[in-house]
Amino acid sequence: MKIGVLALQGAVAEHVKSLEKAGAEEVVTVKRRRDLEGLDGIVLPGGESTTIGKLMREYDLLEPIREMGQRGVPLFGTCAGLILLARRIHGQEDVHLGLMDVLVDRNSFGRQRESFEADLEIQGLEGGPYRSVFIRAPHIMEVGTGVDVLCKFQDRIVAARQGNLLGASFHPELTDDIRFHRYFLEMVRESRCIAK
Repeated sequence: MKIGVLALQGAVAEHVKSLEKAGAEEVVTVKRRRDLEGLDGIVLPGGESTTIGKLMREYDLLEPIREMGQRGVPLFGTCAGLILLARRIHGQEDVHLGLMDVLVDRNSFGRQRESFEADLEIQGLEGGPYRSVFIRAPHIMEVGTGVDVLCKFQDRIVAARQGNLLGASFHPELTDDIRFHRYFLEMVRESRCIAK
């Protein structure tokens, strides 16, 4: 199982470490189109979504990743990565990958200084509450048919799944809890079985 982590901005090394601890056989950083070859799944980390989207276009990564997502390759977007996945962004006409049938609101939990941690109950994760780090986090305002809500915080949707697409408002790579990365790797295993 070979997983790529988009390495244009954000906590790339932390995602790599979490994926390795969760059991990924090979984790590579994705900076160029050629880095996408042979990937079974891709993580889209946090950062600033507009900047990441611009860099994805500049490095010719946007269309190939969109095509991979449409083909069924699992994609996991965290924080800004969730915004990259979204089909609609509140107050904005342009979208990035436009794959996940959700409407997201950027920075909906406030600015950097209002960052916080919370214990969440996430559907599909066993072992009790999941400690989550929110930094200028978005949230999902609406979901389309086929989107499963995995978690809410203060009545806001903060984690969801639509088939091969997984999105979270928070940063699972910034804690030692690898259960969410393990959940994603299970999605990758399932997709590989279907592909065979």
